Amino acid sequence: MWKQVLPAILLTGAILSPGRAGSQEPAPHQVPALARIVILATGGTIAGVQPKEGEAAYRSGQVSVDSLVRAVPDLEKLASITGEQIASIGSQNMSDFVWIKLARRASELLLSPDVDGLVITHGTDTLEETAFFLSLVLKTDKPVVVVGSMRPSTELSADGPLNLYNAVAVAADPRAAGRGVLVVANDTLHAARLVQKAHTTAVQAFVSANRGPAGELLKGAKTTYFLPPSATASSRTFPIAGLSALPRVDIIYAHENADGTFVKAAVAAGAKGLVLAGVGDGNGTNELIEALAEAARSGVAVVRSTRVGSGIVRRNIEVDDDSLGFVAAMDLNPQKARVLLRLALTKTKDVKEIQRIFEEN
Repeated sequence: MWKQVLPAILLTGAILSPGRAGSQEPAPHQVPALARIVILATGGTIAGVQPKEGEAAYRSGQVSVDSLVRAVPDLEKLASITGEQIASIGSQNMSDFVWIKLARRASELLLSPDVDGLVITHGTDTLEETAFFLSLVLKTDKPVVVVGSMRPSTELSADGPLNLYNAVAVAADPRAAGRGVLVVANDTLHAARLVQKAHTTAVQAFVSANRGPAGELLKGAKTTYFLPPSATASSRTFPIAGLSALPRVDIIYAHENADGTFVKAAVAAGAKGLVLAGVGDGNGTNELIEALAEAARSGVAVVRSTRVGSGIVRRNIEVDDDSLGFVAAMDLNPQKARVLLRLALTKTKDVKEIQRIFEEN
């Protein structure tokens, strides 16, 4: 169905359904009003197109939000949908500019009484970072769902249509309220804080380390929530009013025989914070740890995370965080730790306060 409908959409364009008008009760013969969902599109594989059918190669962000919506059968039965194009990029090119533009527009829409929830389409490469960022800056109880796909829209057995269908179903579900930003992928529901991409190409590419997925779906009709709202919603938000960019934070990857070269280079480039993607429990060679300690003494915030993929990096286990002035990332992976550190640095440079932020979010 997807491959049959999409070419016609690309040629003729699309018209989205209008938002739900008013709040009056429908007449007995009318269909009850649907939830009003806005889809904000940023591009990604879900909007990708293959130059030649059957080839593995494709270009991200080629299909408009209108076309995506019209090419999903029966989507209009789930909600009254409008769409906006925020960007048309592969998510490897996600930037502060797009993040802030997206967050500001999302905030505006969520404040409107005419919007019941949001769906954000996104490439999968940095989807977990954007979802976590949004969970930290959007102050709302309305459902916000981020969705992507592993196969482009013209691929045989593309996963985008069902993912988008499920995302709209979750955003229209009153039970999704108050759960923070959620991610839908391959019939599975993830919390923004927990989700991570764990496979390069498989449809089942996303996992939720440590605590498991937030729920599962069955073709938009039946959603089972495994985790309570308190386990998926962020405990605090960071206002971004007035921000045009975020502090520079670089990730330093630990490995055998690593020295402090990249630490010094990052500091010289203007990094205000560093995240160690450490071996094991957030560790590194003596030379690497000493370079990070020197950076911390100079006022650069240093957070220890791990490259392992799961587990918790706690304070003062193998590394003396107290004496070195480091922050322990807890269960955040390096890319998520970087997002939180960038936002924390907009509020404070105090290491103890940053540690508290990591322990509470």
